[in-house]
Amino acid sequence: MAIDAEVTLRRKSSHSLDDPEKVQEKIDVESVDVSFADEALRLVGTERTQRFSDEYNRKLRRKLDLCIPPLCAAVYFTQFLDKTSLNYASIMGLPITGQNYNLVSMAFYLGFLFFEFPTVYISQKLRVAKYLGANIIIWGAVLMLHAVGTSFGAFFALRFLLGMCESCVAPILILIISMFYKKNEQGTRIAWFYIMNGLTQIFGGFVAYGISFYDGHLLAPYKIIYILLGGLAIIVGICVLIWLPDSPVHAKMLTPEEKIAALERVRDDQGGTENKKLKRDQVFEALLDVRTWLVILTTLLTSIPNGGISNFSNLIIKSFGYTSKQALILSTPGGAVHTMMTLFCGYYSDRKNERMIPIVFAVVPTILGLLIGFNGTGQKGVLLFGIYLCSSFGSALSTVYAYNASNTSGHTKKSTINALTLTAFSLGNIIGTEIFQPKDAPDYIPGKIAIMTLLGAQLVISFLLRWINLRLNKRKQARIAELKARNGWSDADVQRERERHAFLDMTDRQNPYFVYTA
Repeated sequence: MAIDAEVTLRRKSSHSLDDPEKVQEKIDVESVDVSFADEALRLVGTERTQRFSDEYNRKLRRKLDLCIPPLCAAVYFTQFLDKTSLNYASIMGLPITGQNYNLVSMAFYLGFLFFEFPTVYISQKLRVAKYLGANIIIWGAVLMLHAVGTSFGAFFALRFLLGMCESCVAPILILIISMFYKKNEQGTRIAWFYIMNGLTQIFGGFVAYGISFYDGHLLAPYKIIYILLGGLAIIVGICVLIWLPDSPVHAKMLTPEEKIAALERVRDDQGGTENKKLKRDQVFEALLDVRTWLVILTTLLTSIPNGGISNFSNLIIKSFGYTSKQALILSTPGGAVHTMMTLFCGYYSDRKNERMIPIVFAVVPTILGLLIGFNGTGQKGVLLFGIYLCSSFGSALSTVYAYNASNTSGHTKKSTINALTLTAFSLGNIIGTEIFQPKDAPDYIPGKIAIMTLLGAQLVISFLLRWINLRLNKRKQARIAELKARNGWSDADVQRERERHAFLDMTDRQNPYFVYTA
């Protein structure tokens, strides 16, 4: 089953950036250095020697579904709740107000931005799930320390540290999903954990609403929020350390046979699983890929509105004439809108093999909601409806995550693009914290115009990315047809070569058999 790890990889062209697509299309099994290729190669080799029935694979997928998505969801639930705790604290006696509140909101994303690249590359060298669990425990402790701080400096520093610890979450969760699930399963599984953004809005709103009735004679209500949420994060971190698998190769929950089956399930997707070597040529390829920068741009265009709406939605609702308690409870339906849109986009994404069209579905309702919000003197119910519609755009980032998982191969390239994506996320949210200025209250018209403009541009970028991927697929199909004609290959020969390429840790450009998802 395994192959000799002492032989060397004589495929210099596959690691050259002169023309990453000019690679040796036929792999010599005896010339593969396992230490340079994917870790899965040690277990299953370049040849598919075992086949598993559809029923066996369905049972295996159910087993994975009972462990991986729930733990990923718990992590994302905790992360988003902890990140937006400031939003609840803002109307529960938080001693930070005005422009200082904007700066403290920004501090989280500054820490996120500062540590994004280091944390992604550190995680590549370590067991990713164990690294994630340790970060969760640390940020839980940091969050609880928010209950001690009272000054602007203390809150700024703690939010900065919180951002550093949470910067590893999305890249690691995307990587884990891409290791264990096929392309036509990834969008749904990512949606399953990303809906936590909406559910935390519901959960957090009700919890904060309940705590707001406390008179604060022992602890200020906002301090109770931080202590409770920090404790919850520590519990989740411990669960991740114990149960979340690092990769199919190291999954203790799987039998030896199930590990092989898990790898064979994803072989044809050509995405690979894991490699501990940091490869500079893959970093450069990621930087030279025009799609990388379009993904960065689309993430930025989504994250700027997120930075504004996620931190100021309660204040906007309160500006409609509601009390602080009413604003907390009235913010929860927005979480339901976010949840339903995320589930729909994840389902559609996998069912139709699309990634960009679901982003369009997510963005359009938000634009309509903002148009409703321009009527600042309108009925409260109408204004609330507009705010709830604005919650739909958040699911676009879930689809971006699924896009990265399905359209990138090569472990270092994956890590680089995920890091760049989350860097754009943090930059966008930093900008977003300044999009609603106190002087523009209560209607915040300039901020609403800015968000509508950004989301309009997002629609254009989405269609452009889709067109590029479809065009690249046509070029791949033409190359495979040329190979078949030149070598006299049958379809079975092509399939055999496709299987041999699966775990060589080649990038999507280097691998002629990699297929992009639109």
